[in-house]
Amino acid sequence: MPNTVNTKVYAGRIKEKKIVMKSSSGGAFTAISDYFIERGDAVIAAVYEYDNYNLNYKIIQSKSDRDKAIGSKYMQSRVGNIYNEAYYWLKQNVDKKILFVGMGCQADGFRKFCEMKKIRDRVYIVDIVCHGMPSAKLWKEYAEYIENKYKGKIKYLTFKDKRNGWKNPSALVEIEGKEIMIKDYVNVFYSGCALRPYCYKCKYATIVRKTDLTIGDFWHIEETIPEFFEPEGTSLFLIHTEYGVELFNHIKQRLFYKKSDIKQCWQYNLERPTEKPKEREKFWNDYRRGGIFLIVKKYGLNSLFAKIKYRINKISRK
Repeated sequence: MPNTVNTKVYAGRIKEKKIVMKSSSGGAFTAISDYFIERGDAVIAAVYEYDNYNLNYKIIQSKSDRDKAIGSKYMQSRVGNIYNEAYYWLKQNVDKKILFVGMGCQADGFRKFCEMKKIRDRVYIVDIVCHGMPSAKLWKEYAEYIENKYKGKIKYLTFKDKRNGWKNPSALVEIEGKEIMIKDYVNVFYSGCALRPYCYKCKYATIVRKTDLTIGDFWHIEETIPEFFEPEGTSLFLIHTEYGVELFNHIKQRLFYKKSDIKQCWQYNLERPTEKPKEREKFWNDYRRGGIFLIVKKYGLNSLFAKIKYRINKISRK
């Protein structure tokens, strides 16, 4: 079991610009997962399934499959039976290791499972700075609503297309070869009303964690480390354990990186969970009354909730 260390902070981005462009921030996930895949080890991460609209954790052993897990997904991911699948994979591959990448609650659940099963020494656990997870049902109904509206199946989905830069990402889907913006769904997400109840009490919204390493966007880097700012995005690395130190040392040659500190990297969800909006109960009453159509119309397009989205983003990046 790895020992904890005083949290170490780095800003970094993968050296290949094309990977940065298709990543949510600076390509941290790709840099870390490449190290495991190239060694014949396995990666566990959430992959979006277009046929059933679900975000499910999978065991990944190729870069092509790993690429399906790149990018932020504004929906709840499903753990399913992945903890047990990881355990049996390690039993069958006695000389191999596993990298787990997920949200704080899921990553810590995996940590506890590994300690109970006495396999902690064979896993590296990375969690992601999280704003909160919205209802999976809400996303499914929204995706079906978009498909019905545009008469086709979603073939591609991104919540952070960076053609206009990392600070101004576009959320879009592709249906029948046509790009369709889904800013209305993003506005619903950032209103905070659609998050799971436990997200408002999340104990993982903190700098100090029991995972090996935390990754996310390095917000406000243009102010705190302006000489390292790049408009395409930069990742935050928080290192918590000896395993995290070892892992970062293995991948740092793949990165442009710079040592930082807790003050420079501060963001809202590293100190406290997303605040429960006063409008949440009304939001779900509206949903029960009018379904996804009413939610999109009232909370996705309404100027008041667009302002809420802007305010939350502004606070989280200060």
